[in-house]
Amino acid sequence: MGFDLLTENAFAGHAAAAAGSAAGAAFLTHPLDTLKTLLQVGAGSSQQVGLLQVVERVRMVSGLSGFYSGLGWSVLGKLFGFGSRFGTYEILTAYYKDGRTYKYVHVSEALLAGMAAGAMEAVICTPFELLKIRGQVSSASHLKKFGSVGVMQESTPLISKLLPGSTPNMKAWNNTLGMLSTLSTSHIDIVGVLKQYPWMLTGSGRPPFASEVKEPSKIVSLEGWSALWRGLRPGIAQKCVFGGFFFSTWQFFHIAMLDWKALDMNPPPRSIDDVGPVSPLASSLAVGFSGMVAAAASHPFDTAKTRSQCIVTPKYITMERKLLRWEPPGIWLERVTGMSPADRNIMFRGLKLRMLRSGIASFALVGSYLLSLDYLF
Repeated sequence: MGFDLLTENAFAGHAAAAAGSAAGAAFLTHPLDTLKTLLQVGAGSSQQVGLLQVVERVRMVSGLSGFYSGLGWSVLGKLFGFGSRFGTYEILTAYYKDGRTYKYVHVSEALLAGMAAGAMEAVICTPFELLKIRGQVSSASHLKKFGSVGVMQESTPLISKLLPGSTPNMKAWNNTLGMLSTLSTSHIDIVGVLKQYPWMLTGSGRPPFASEVKEPSKIVSLEGWSALWRGLRPGIAQKCVFGGFFFSTWQFFHIAMLDWKALDMNPPPRSIDDVGPVSPLASSLAVGFSGMVAAAASHPFDTAKTRSQCIVTPKYITMERKLLRWEPPGIWLERVTGMSPADRNIMFRGLKLRMLRSGIASFALVGSYLLSLDYLF
């Protein structure tokens, strides 16, 4: 009965084929994405982490299952992201083709539609990508356990809520109380009030690592709801560049394949619309190559987005920055796109892995989608 529903209802059949293809592509390429993320996050100005070191680290900390950390969030993000990307692109290209005698899209039009589709995808996918990246980072991180944390959490429950993974610094705490004891105060329990502020109890106020704040509840509690969209600016830049290059390159190869196919037709077709579809294999190969080109063009923004989403910024720090009107450093392009000047020399870390992952994922996505449609219809 379910199979009959898919074959009789065109929308349900296309939706099921697209969802299955997106999930399969995400599962197939997730280990490459995990390695790419760890290379980007582990890179620094003084040292560069190698691929073999990352593989050994993940295997030692989490085993083989560590390469699939964050897979669930990745699949959810791909389902919503691909739907918004291709849906927006189809709507815009339908607007371009409206009223024309021919029904194909120019490369420049595909570029603009792809950029708009990428921006829509970034807004929808950013929370899922943040949760995915936090999970991937935890696959290579040892979680430290402190014996004194449990006692302090019982006396001040806000510690477990606001600073997961942190440990109180009693020396700094006693020094703070010693300095405040010389001041006159009318508050009845100033010590109890100060215990409600986690940066007072930890001494330095060091926020926890990204691997310690990977659940949605902890992220919202410590960093606020807006943290789910951290990295949105570099994400929009990355998705716009990726979408523009992806669809324009794909359309360029699609038109070239149609022109090549028309050379062998007798009589010659009157227009490109009369040529007919290209083979699924040729279309999948063109999409795979387009994904590799788009990944190479947008990789610096992807590195900036990945590194920014691994920074844990508690709510009180965000509030202080707003009150002080803190301006991010860098040139205007870096400020607008959310890139850090300190990361200029590592923007292309993991480029080959991302190109490989994007090419395989694009090929698998379109190829499995076309095969599913042939099977259903």
